[in-house]
Amino acid sequence: MAGESQHKFHLPVWLRGIFLILSLIGLGLLLRSLGLEHLFQREWIDTNVRGHGLRGYGVFLAAGALITALGLPRQLVAFFGGYAFGVLQGTFLGALASLIGCVLSFYYARLFGRSLVRRLFPDRLQRFDDFIRDHPFNMTLLVRLLPVGNNLVTNLIAGVSHIPKLAFFSGSFAGYLPQTLIFALAGSGLTIGSHGQLALSVLLFIISGVMGVRLYRHMRHGHSYARELETSSDPE
Repeated sequence: MAGESQHKFHLPVWLRGIFLILSLIGLGLLLRSLGLEHLFQREWIDTNVRGHGLRGYGVFLAAGALITALGLPRQLVAFFGGYAFGVLQGTFLGALASLIGCVLSFYYARLFGRSLVRRLFPDRLQRFDDFIRDHPFNMTLLVRLLPVGNNLVTNLIAGVSHIPKLAFFSGSFAGYLPQTLIFALAGSGLTIGSHGQLALSVLLFIISGVMGVRLYRHMRHGHSYARELETSSDPE
């Protein structure tokens, strides 16, 4: 009886894990079958987004949210946001698309993948909980400013962590803005053919990365989230 009850307890966990994996594979196959593997290439943006009014805005937000929720780089969305809409609108729409993708993957992990994510990233989940416990908005903002880390993994870990949802989403949006602005600036430079604007975006990216690392080392209060930023000279 004990073995039977233990089996019944673990069965839903495995079912949720299998569903999570198969559904992600299914989404990838769906994109390919619909011919959407070319999302966010220049020709696709010209055909479906740029100059298409409200429909273009909607397509951009939906496609950007989908590919960031699946783990593709949000910087790509920002770049083509700048290309399609210019710097200011491209920055806002790129950050908004990334936020929607963040919300989707956050709740996906919370509803279906809690046990699987905990098994895949136990150490990182513990570090994340320790890192954001006292100041969830500020620490989420700091994580998003860092030039390292995986956006999708952070979203999945947050989905099964104890972080307040509002603090995570608002901190994520604010933290997305600087890099989104930089890549939107680069994308806009592609539109107007400005090599100076492209060079400026590269310079700003380097500066923002250095500032993010410095802020991280100043504000982490003894907790580590991104191990690759730690050095042997840091106090234990």
